[in-house]
Amino acid sequence: PLFRLPDLSDLADGVRPLDEGAQRFVTSYHDTDDLRLARWGASLRYRTGEGWTVKLPQAVGQLHDLGVIVRQEHTFESGPGKPPAEALDLVRAFVRSEPVSLSVRLQTVRRRTELIGADDSAVAEVVDDEVSVLDGRRVVGRFRELEVELAPGSDDGILRSALGRLRKEGAEPSTPLPKHVRALQPRSTLPPDVQPIPIGRDATVTQMVRAALSESASRLIRSDPVVRLDQDPEGVHQARVATRRLRSDLRTFRALLDPEWDAGLRGELRWLTEELGPVRDLDVLEQRLRSQVATLPEGDSTSAPKLLERLRVQREEARAELLSAMREDRYVALLDRVVAAASEPMVLSGVADRVARDLLGDLMAGPWNHLQKSCEALGPASVDGELHEARIRAKRARYASEALLPVAPKRARRFAKRAAALQDVLGQHQDAVVAAAWLREQALGTTARVAFTAGELASVEARSQRTARKQWPKAWAALADPKVRFW
Repeated sequence: PLFRLPDLSDLADGVRPLDEGAQRFVTSYHDTDDLRLARWGASLRYRTGEGWTVKLPQAVGQLHDLGVIVRQEHTFESGPGKPPAEALDLVRAFVRSEPVSLSVRLQTVRRRTELIGADDSAVAEVVDDEVSVLDGRRVVGRFRELEVELAPGSDDGILRSALGRLRKEGAEPSTPLPKHVRALQPRSTLPPDVQPIPIGRDATVTQMVRAALSESASRLIRSDPVVRLDQDPEGVHQARVATRRLRSDLRTFRALLDPEWDAGLRGELRWLTEELGPVRDLDVLEQRLRSQVATLPEGDSTSAPKLLERLRVQREEARAELLSAMREDRYVALLDRVVAAASEPMVLSGVADRVARDLLGDLMAGPWNHLQKSCEALGPASVDGELHEARIRAKRARYASEALLPVAPKRARRFAKRAAALQDVLGQHQDAVVAAAWLREQALGTTARVAFTAGELASVEARSQRTARKQWPKAWAALADPKVRFW
């Protein structure tokens, strides 16, 4: 209570403090009864004068040796009461089918000091908050915290200097928790309802299945808001990887699982994979074509923007269909099923408590035999579809080995690495096939110049196909070495 903000006028050359005075406001946080948003590191709040704000979990870690927390913020203009649909949309994966309601109200008296640089722009701000936790009009708790926030693009040296000055005056470092999480402890600091589970070499079958499903379930949920915002194509990529891994792991373990439960969940995951696929395929195609356009002679690349614009339009149409699917009750129900599966997979009672590493041979037999049969049947005259099928088999064998990494870490990792190499070279072939087919289609019914550019790019893709056809046998030979098998 006796702490006073020190003089901040000499933190760095050219930096001066600007006292913004005191401000009082009340913030209402909404969450599920079991505080899913807080536990995932997200929040949904209403503040008078600011409207609704969603904060998404982005990263919690270290900025050099400084404890920091980084979050994305998204604001929505709407009145108090019910959160706007757009805000709920962004947190749907975290709350799923559970309703949200008021979880805590905080009254804050804020004293804010801006740190202004030599060019008169803010480089950071120091905030001194006195927070009261409200139950109706009654104060049921209090705490005080200081926060230093670095402006985007500013050097972290000013952050170090400000923190050092505050500590010198008696302020004590604490865990960087959001205010509502601090107010709602201890329930708000529980782990999310699904998260990766570490297991050891002696794990049981049930523990192994839980570990594999939990990792992909967590990845799927975290990628959901990234897909909805569409600021980074990696969101769709990670969501599709998560659904494919879930399907692959269920297939790998299916002899150990309740058949009806397994088939039903894999069927729904297949639906989601097919919804994500078109957007991801077009993202890959765009990235590929942009790199290929850069190799064309300057005069021949002038028509490339027209091709890329057609690609953008197709991608927007595919994304609209994906978002429509993600706003269906079917999608929310699937997320609930995935979380439940990761928590309590329906493993057959006869094998549930067996040591997982004793079953490596049984679990790898199917993925390996399918891959071996597919690759050994390939030859110089094999059609594109046969190489694509081999790629799918390589990916399944890789995913199966990666699911078994915790119980056979060194040997399974070597196999997975070589399977990934085979998958990559066959993937390069398939991506070139898809790109060439799209380019041939775009060349029809267009101007001669655009058709010529499309033809040049298709020729580049044809060379990529030939290169991949020459390279894949070497990758297969490295994987087929009997010494690489870990079962």
